Parts: sequence; C-alpha cells; structure tokens
Amino acid sequence: MNVKARFFSAALSAALCAGCASYRWTPSVPEDKRTVAVPEFMNETAVPGLGAAVTRQTLREFQREGTFKIRRQGDAAIEVQGVLKRTDRTPLAYDRNYGMRASEYRMAVYAEVSFVDKTAGTVLADNRRYTAETTFSAGHDLLTGERNATERLALDLARQIAADAVETVSKPAQTSGK
Repeated sequence: MNVKARFFSAALSAALCAGCASYRWTPSVPEDKRTVAVPEFMNETAVPGLGAAVTRQTLREFQREGTFKIRRQGDAAIEVQGVLKRTDRTPLAYDRNYGMRASEYRMAVYAEVSFVDKTAGTVLADNRRYTAETTFSAGHDLLTGERNATERLALDLARQIAADAVETVSKPAQTSGK
C-alpha cells in the first residue's frame, strides 16, 4: 500500500470516528427511572376487551423496546395511566352485490395517557392525547373483523405510548443540568 493510500485510509477512519463521538449507546432515560408499571387502561368505549388489549400490547412494547423494566404498580418509578375515550368506525368501501353493505371500515381509537413519576411524585405528561387507526374488511362478519382490528389498534397505540414514554422521561434528565 502506498503512502497516499495509507494517509487517505487513516484520515477516513478518523473522520468516521469523530462523526460518531457524540453518539450514545446507553438509553437517555436516567438509571433510577428505568422501571415502568402499566395498570389496565380504563375503557370508556363500546368495544369490549379493548382496555385489556391495549394494556397487554403496551407491556409487550415496553419489553420489546428495552429501555424500561416492567414492574408491579407501586414498585415502578414511572406509571403509565391510560383512558380509552372513544372509538370510531367509518365505512370505506361498499359491496354492490349485497345492497351496498359496507365491506371495509376504518376504525380509530382515541386515548388519553399520563406518565407519572412515582419517585418524585410529579406528573411528567398529563392526559396526552393519542389516536390509533387501522382498516379492516368486514366480510360476512362485522364482529370478527372488528375484533381483529382491535389488536392492530392496540399495537399501534402501544408503539406510540412506549416511544413517547422514552422521550418524556428523558427530558427531565436533559434539562435538569441547566
């Protein structure tokens, strides 16, 4: 390898390392705030089992994301408190062969979620609003289609909540040094 090639290779390596110098491999959530409890979401909607589905998916999403460890209520630094306010079901497509009966729907759930720092006794986010949406085919059974859509709605909502929790809990750690 000639001198110019070695110099270029060394310069490129140094530039790449310098570009990554500020990247953090650890979560931005403070160590003492990395436990979370998710009590069952209150369900004010007409969809039975939606509260349990959202709670289950939210716990799974926190587990998948990996920043927080799941704890029981009372043993966690952060508590996620949620209320499912309402759902909407809107027809999107109609089947002309069956008297213009709707064959595809858009379903949405509207939730309010609070993040509570139990160790400091403060509310980090109060009644933050979330909307999750999905579509489903009714086929010959509207109830089955809606039940299948419920799990997708719960997953969409859970992903939003877990991502927002990481960001919300990280903020005090970033601003406390100012």
